[in-house]
Amino acid sequence: MDVEHRHGGNRASIAERLGCRPSDLLDASASLVPWTPRLPRLSRSIIRDYPDRSHNQLRCDLARLHGVPSELLLVGNGAAELFTWAARDAASSGLSLVPSPGFADYSRALGCWDGSWIRHQLPLSWSGDRPQPFPSPAEAEVLWICNPHNPTGQLWSRAFLEPLLKRFRLVICDEAFLPLVPAGEQQSLIPLVAKTGNLVVIRSLTKLYGIAGLRLGYAVAQPERLQRWAQWRDPWPVNGIAMAVGQRLLGSPRRHQRWCRQTQAWVAREGAWMQQQLALLPGITPMPSAVNYLLIRANRSLLPLRQALELHHRILLRDCRSFEGLGENWLRIGLQSRRNNRCIVSAMRKELSRAPLA
Repeated sequence: MDVEHRHGGNRASIAERLGCRPSDLLDASASLVPWTPRLPRLSRSIIRDYPDRSHNQLRCDLARLHGVPSELLLVGNGAAELFTWAARDAASSGLSLVPSPGFADYSRALGCWDGSWIRHQLPLSWSGDRPQPFPSPAEAEVLWICNPHNPTGQLWSRAFLEPLLKRFRLVICDEAFLPLVPAGEQQSLIPLVAKTGNLVVIRSLTKLYGIAGLRLGYAVAQPERLQRWAQWRDPWPVNGIAMAVGQRLLGSPRRHQRWCRQTQAWVAREGAWMQQQLALLPGITPMPSAVNYLLIRANRSLLPLRQALELHHRILLRDCRSFEGLGENWLRIGLQSRRNNRCIVSAMRKELSRAPLA
């Protein structure tokens, strides 16, 4: 399977194949907010000087936002780097239970350390209730959780997740999309980290702020664990530009909270609108989602539809074959502005009229 099937957001390579500019593509394959905040002017010293290896200021900003000591925070080169170190701990702890369908990066990270894992099969039909009870997991030493879940968009209840901390030697919870969910922070496991040695929570600033190119994420865990990770990693995993942007975005809690409220209002508004519009398309079933992406399914392959949208309309949707447990009958759509969401629905309607699914 090529890189385009493993992850969304591959505008440059797809534009080269289609013979167009990346800016010509409407990319709904990656689940980012459709706007980016005003970024700071960069001083020459930020580019010239080595970055602070302790990331002290950014950790303090994050600590203030979450109400935890800065010693419980480790900044990373995106969430992907932090999954790699979490997986090293997981591999040495025993058998991992990885959600299916789920983000392929968990198994990728485990493979770096020859970690053993089995699938935690999640149901492929679910209600629109929020939050939801977490499906009972099988026996293993390590549990991987994604909340809200990628790719289904289900929001798990902290009341159902907290007891699992007593069952597993290590629990790794990916909360990359949680700040985008209306009232989602109420389900976060971060408040439990200070008193829980076997819990790791990993977050990303990529999705919330639309800064995927900068690669900026962070882990929340006990200091001893984070100190071990710091010894394993490269000396400067986060560059000075990314740190300067992160400090600008998080330096004012009031500004950050305002951004989160605006983002969550957009998710609620556009999510409901897209659900309604997609349900009117013949042969398409949109699944309930709490976050800024939603799955659609059909009774036959959706690959021709995805390819037609790409070729005829320059619209990119996420191929779901990389999500273990899904296949050709599923696509994931990242929410856009209302104007672009209309474009997506209109293009889908046009292509389905040419080649009906039902």
